[in-house]
Amino acid sequence: MKTSISTKTNSVLLALIALFAFAIPASASAARPGAVVFSRLTETTEPKKAEGEAPKVVTEGGLFAIREGRLNQLTEDPTDTEPAFAPDGRTIAFVRGGHLFSVRPDGSGQRQLTSGSTLDSAPLVSPDGKLVVFERRDAAGGPADLYVVRTLGGGLRALVTSSADEHDADFAANGRAVAFVRSGAGSDDVYSVRPSGARLVRLTKTAGTDEFEPRYFAGGIVFSRGESAAGPAAFADIYTMRADGSKVKPLVRGVGSAYVEDVAVGNTLLFRRDRGLWVKRIGPARARKLADLPDNSQTNSVFSSDGRRVAAFVAAEEREYLVSIDVANGRQSDLAEGVDLSEGEGTTLGPVMTWQPTR
Repeated sequence: MKTSISTKTNSVLLALIALFAFAIPASASAARPGAVVFSRLTETTEPKKAEGEAPKVVTEGGLFAIREGRLNQLTEDPTDTEPAFAPDGRTIAFVRGGHLFSVRPDGSGQRQLTSGSTLDSAPLVSPDGKLVVFERRDAAGGPADLYVVRTLGGGLRALVTSSADEHDADFAANGRAVAFVRSGAGSDDVYSVRPSGARLVRLTKTAGTDEFEPRYFAGGIVFSRGESAAGPAAFADIYTMRADGSKVKPLVRGVGSAYVEDVAVGNTLLFRRDRGLWVKRIGPARARKLADLPDNSQTNSVFSSDGRRVAAFVAAEEREYLVSIDVANGRQSDLAEGVDLSEGEGTTLGPVMTWQPTR
């Protein structure tokens, strides 16, 4: 899963999508294997029925899956957002009204995982599919702590708590560690902790410089380093380090900021730079531009589970589109072919999308 549209994971991507309403059997509403799943919220204003009557706003939405031009609705609650697939592709964790839920890819088997007065977000399913790590806040916009709950419900416990803001978690491939960002004391730093809550370790210690967007790869952790705040002051280069924080090395730096998007199997990095999406094998290999992006555009992109394709939402100058990009040759195809993404006033997508793992 990848959730960054700007330098922050929880940045919001706005895009328009046509209403897709026709009757289909329940069995046909499932996400097809390899589908891209995202959230959609549509607000429409109904015409006044009488003079002086206030306009009525109707809100619809939920989780949707799209593949090869076919759009299916999986859930029907307009507050559903931030989907995250389990590695086996059989479960989707997501947020509904500030709490965590899970559902099967066909929309069945919905379970509520958390409740209460706190706000839960950014679910991430462990490699073995048993746990969900997520961010918990007392109030919107407040600092987050990291919590853990079982995928089937129960076992809720704190993973990392402090007065700072813990966010942007990522599991190691073996599931034995979680990297995350702690924002506080004037900078963002990368930490790691075991899923049990033991062995909390600070991995970066650069005063006045932010480290963010950590992602595990086979040799350690790749991350962005610079200024994570939004606006013209933001900048970043990309570095790697071992899982224990040692051997920090630059990977992508120079003219133009570079921001981590995702890491695929085989240690291939996907990053944003210079109005484009780029790929690079982590190591001495040269980076290669995968796709151009329009000026002042926003993107949200993730690898497929085999690392051969990239799905990307692109929003620029009131035009929004969803594409699949072949990593080997850069060829693009329209994931939403047959579905008009340019219509529908009051409709938003995202900010998070996830690509269903395939076996």
